[in-house]
Amino acid sequence: MAGEDVTYPPLDVLKPVAENLWIVDSGPQDAMGLDLPVRMTVIRLGNGDVWLHSPTRFSAELRREIETLGPIRHLVAPNIAHWTHLKGWQGSCPAAKTSAAPKLRERAQVRKEGLRLDRDLTDIPPAEWNGEIEQVVVPGGAGFREVAFFHRPTRTLILTDLVQNLEPEKLSFGTRLFAKLTGVQAPNGKAPAYLRLVVRLRLKEAREALARIVAWNPERVIFSHGRWFERDGATRLKRSFAWLLGRPRDSAELTSSPKRT
Repeated sequence: MAGEDVTYPPLDVLKPVAENLWIVDSGPQDAMGLDLPVRMTVIRLGNGDVWLHSPTRFSAELRREIETLGPIRHLVAPNIAHWTHLKGWQGSCPAAKTSAAPKLRERAQVRKEGLRLDRDLTDIPPAEWNGEIEQVVVPGGAGFREVAFFHRPTRTLILTDLVQNLEPEKLSFGTRLFAKLTGVQAPNGKAPAYLRLVVRLRLKEAREALARIVAWNPERVIFSHGRWFERDGATRLKRSFAWLLGRPRDSAELTSSPKRT
């Protein structure tokens, strides 16, 4: 029956993807009344420290499992929406530094929660993961920012909401309708319609950022909601970003690597 389970079990456990790279599927996550699957990405850096992207719900058992990989030293809040589980991880991992998307600290909900944010991310990776993980900030209007990451050793792109790929057979009627109307229905997932509108408000900068992401030529693309791209990452990413960059065969930006500014 459609909508019985939107998630990707087993939940809240490490699942290996590539060398030093794992995901943790969790959820369902309530978002504006919709039940969505949600995903964290885990990377073990070259020095043995562990990096958590968009931490999902905290449990002591999951923390202990992750710590078998190495000490948790980095918590990443990659956009202005994916921060709600951070406090549990901060409380249990006091040595971890929290890195956040620009503008997150300005949100009223974040200030009210008293969330500790140690630094804002930019297009330049911090020294702790520079050389292993590349990053770029994708801007939008209304304070939207999402930081995209590229794990060079495994050629894995890590996004949050810039691609969603919800499988209709797993969704309730309401969420299935949302996926269809906003254009995030698998297998042709992309950013939802409202987010595409917001990103277009910073058209030039956003186009440059997305072109740089595509130029990384990822082998796979992991994101927070839905069936991620386990193979043919670069090809599928170009389709997902065609709403801003144009169709691959028509866009010279997709084959050129923009300069970092």
